[in-house]
Amino acid sequence: YMEIIESKINLEREVKVAIDCGNGCASFVSEIFERIGASSELLFCKPDGSFPNHHPDPVKPENMHFVIDAVKKHKLELGIGFDGDADRIGACDEKGNIIWGDYLLGIYAKDLLSEVPKAKIVFEVKCSEALREYIESLGGIPIMYKTGHSLIKKKMIEENALLAGEMSGHMFFRHNYYGFDDAIYAACKLIEIISKSDESLNSLVSKMPKYYATPEIRVACDENKKWEIVEKAKRYFAGKYKAVTIDGVRAYLQNGWLLIRASNTSAKIILRAEAKTPMDLKNILEILRKKLVEFGINEGELEKIKYF
Repeated sequence: YMEIIESKINLEREVKVAIDCGNGCASFVSEIFERIGASSELLFCKPDGSFPNHHPDPVKPENMHFVIDAVKKHKLELGIGFDGDADRIGACDEKGNIIWGDYLLGIYAKDLLSEVPKAKIVFEVKCSEALREYIESLGGIPIMYKTGHSLIKKKMIEENALLAGEMSGHMFFRHNYYGFDDAIYAACKLIEIISKSDESLNSLVSKMPKYYATPEIRVACDENKKWEIVEKAKRYFAGKYKAVTIDGVRAYLQNGWLLIRASNTSAKIILRAEAKTPMDLKNILEILRKKLVEFGINEGELEKIKYF
């Protein structure tokens, strides 16, 4: 496995990186980073299913603070964290800023499109509008689809797309790889991209359009009731605004959008919103809060909706 990855990754220079294996499956192949030519500060790379240092979920900021601290302390170029089974990646730039999945996918998209013009790239409904705009600006073909790594992978194959990804850190590579969500390969690919660029990771991310966004907001809701509420939301917002309804409803309001969808795995409704300015985002969240109460969500649950 390491020989295959080593044969597909070619660094143009040594890259200084912090790696947090989270005591999970990535621990078994942590030497791959040295083998490809990276100078790595390794954290928690001893396999331990009790996860003694932190929960291995790199999408949650509290689980990334060890690798962020290492990047800052040792003045490294980026940091990378893995989930327990090493199919999801988290990353931070040289300043310790977390790079969320949609912006990380934008970095991979730019690299792909430099080799394969007009390539198709699949992403989920929670992703930033900045990603779609960025892919189009690079000459690529963005394809929005339902949330869920198995659904995204299926859509990627159906569309003959070469790259796909989710906010959760699942990244799928079909160009020069096997088309599944391998976070070890994703990490090595990101390191390779940095090695070939004369810009930092922070600078590369800054090339994407700027939006103000909430994180993914999970609101508790009865398992049977959640589908009814999402259907009400779909009817209202799709009837009043331009909307995408492949997975709940993503409605485009003034200078931004909101998303209401049912969780695939729990008794929750998933929300997200994004806008060009903080004031636009505030206005969208007010509309979102008001309508959700009308649709039947407990008002106390909506305290989770904050302005970011």
